[in-house]
Order: sequence, then C-alpha cells, then structure tokens
Amino acid sequence: MSESTAQPAPQTAAKLTGTRPVPKPWIAAIHPYVPGKSTGADGQVLIKLSANENPLGTSPLALAARLGNGEGAGDPARYPDPDSHALRGALGKLHGIDPARIVMGTGSDELLHLAAQAFAGPGDEVLYQRYGFSVYEIAARRCGADPVEAPDRDYAADVDVLLGCVTPRTRVVFLANPNNPTGSYLPRAELARLHAGLPADVLLVVDQAYAEYVPADADDGAFALAATTENVLITRTFSKIYGLAGERVGWATGAPHLIDMLGRIRGPFNLTVTAQAAALAALGDQAFVTASRDHNLAERTRFVAALAALGNHGLRPLPSEANFVLIEFTGALTAEAAYKGLMDHGFITRWLPGQGLPQCLRITIGTAAEMDRVAAVLRQLAEAPR
Repeated sequence: MSESTAQPAPQTAAKLTGTRPVPKPWIAAIHPYVPGKSTGADGQVLIKLSANENPLGTSPLALAARLGNGEGAGDPARYPDPDSHALRGALGKLHGIDPARIVMGTGSDELLHLAAQAFAGPGDEVLYQRYGFSVYEIAARRCGADPVEAPDRDYAADVDVLLGCVTPRTRVVFLANPNNPTGSYLPRAELARLHAGLPADVLLVVDQAYAEYVPADADDGAFALAATTENVLITRTFSKIYGLAGERVGWATGAPHLIDMLGRIRGPFNLTVTAQAAALAALGDQAFVTASRDHNLAERTRFVAALAALGNHGLRPLPSEANFVLIEFTGALTAEAAYKGLMDHGFITRWLPGQGLPQCLRITIGTAAEMDRVAAVLRQLAEAPR
C-alpha cells in the first residue's frame, strides 16, 4: 500500500470514550450499606449486639433441616424450586394469605430494591422518614429515583409530615414498622391515615422486618390493607425472630399485580435449597418464635428500666417495639465514648454517625446476662468522674 493510500491506525476504545467505564451518576452517588461490626479495631471477636440478631439462635428444627436432616431438605446438586412453592404455601397457611399473593426474596432487602425498581425511576421520588432504614436511600438511587427524606417527630414518623412531602413525582413511600434504627412504631389508625392520604398510584411499602416482636393486640393493620387495596406491599424477613439471618430469606405480599411485577425482576433461583428447607422448618416451630418474643419483651423491659435510671446522666432510651433499643446521649457521656467503652468491655454495639445519629447508640437485646453487663458498664461509664 502506498503512503498516499495508507489508513490511519484505528484509535483504541479508551481514546474514543475515556480511560474506563463510567457509571451512571445515580449509582455513583450511592453510599454502600454498612453492616454491624462483630470485631474490635484490633480484630478481637466481641459479643455482637450490633446487628439485631436473635440471641436465642435458631430453631433446632430449622437447624436440622439446614443440615439436610429434615423433611424437604432437597438435593444440593439440583437447582432449588424457583418459586418456593412449599414455603409460600406454609406462609399462606400461617398468615391466611393466598400463596399466589406471596413472592420470596433473598432477605427483605432484595424485595425493597425490587419495589423501587419496579415502580420508580429517573425523575421520580422515593419518600421515607428521617432515620429510616438506610437501604431505602440506596434502593431509590439504584433505580435512578430521587430519595426524599421527611423530617421526623422525636425520631419517629409523622403522618402529616410524610403526606406533606408527597409531590406529583412521588412513586414509592417506604415505612419501616417498627422502624430501624429508632424502634418507633406507627399504630393501626395512623398507618390507615397515611395510606388514605396517599394518591392511589403511589406504592406504600410497609417494611415489617421486626413485626413478629410486636404484641398481637398492637397489630398495625398492614396485612388487611395489603389484602384489600391495590397499592400496599408488605415485606418481612426470616433474619430476625426466626434466627435465619445467614440464610437470607424474605417475603412480600400485596395485590396480585404488585407480586407479578416483583416476580418478573427477582432472581430466578433466589432462595437456595437449604434456605427454603430451613425457613419451612422454622415456620413449623412457632414455639421458638413465641419464646423469642417473650424473651425480647422481658429483657428489653429490664434494660430500658436500667437505662431510665441513668436519665440524670443524660441517657434516654427511646420507645421501641423491636429487638433493640436506641439510646440518646445528651450528658457528659457521649454516644461515641459509650460505644468505645462498651467495646473495651467486650461488646460491639451500633454507633450511627453515618445515619445522622452521632448522639445515639443502637443496642440489640441479647441474653439476660449480656444485658445486665451492658447496663452495668453504661452505669460505670456514666458515673465515672470527669
């Protein structure tokens, strides 16, 4: 080929489009979820009261099923049932729900993301209360929607404020009930009022990860709303009272068209063989659930009383219907100092400056001995001369 007809060397893709792939701006804006720690700064394993896990562990029936010793354990060489038929059937029987109105997820986290993805996108808004579950902002940004944080009322959701933040762009409203990390709870009448005030085309997602800890006579009425309306979705999990956090099993229920949309975009084999078997067995051991609820109420009540006795030192336990207590520190002992002091005594708790709560610690309800020791350490720290 002559010099006059030679073609220039093709430019590389990097020169044409940049030096590396460029993420979508709404993905780059996400602050990753930070899980509760289980070790100290030196790597020492601590008593973990930072992740709201069940201190009673897991039902023996669920453990047996997980190890392949229970009915329906399945063959790990085969793909799991993609629709979790047996598990959905058992959930439907327990809660009086048509199994066709249930969809399973890898923990309720997946379902929260799917709800935002299915019903919101660029230009839309996803609304939730200040100090709500940190996954809500991530779910909104992940689908390109704008997260909107409604001001709280003393760390709790305020229905009038939430409704005042609704705009024509609002597509999804997330409400954790009980709320994580504050423990606050919206009663039935207020939840009904929130739903009644929302436009019919706005999806209300009631995140009930901790609902099994709430007494039956304090039911928030969300199941009834999900059964009779077109725009209410409930999410639940096996990670808390059922003690299966490591298996990642969640579920959602709502109107058929809502379940259909989530089913279209969920992972096709999102629950493993062992996860389905363990969850199914756990549902069959409601005595374990009752024991876990009773233990939590007794120990939370004792712990809150011990904290209230330190009120003159600026420690304030917030009302909680969950398996944890959020403590506000307003005195000489700061939340950060309490966090570090508890760590020095072998306990890891949840300090939350990243969620706008540098003045607070969230402490999971553990065993009776653990809660006695935590209360004693907090008293020692609060009463120490300064």
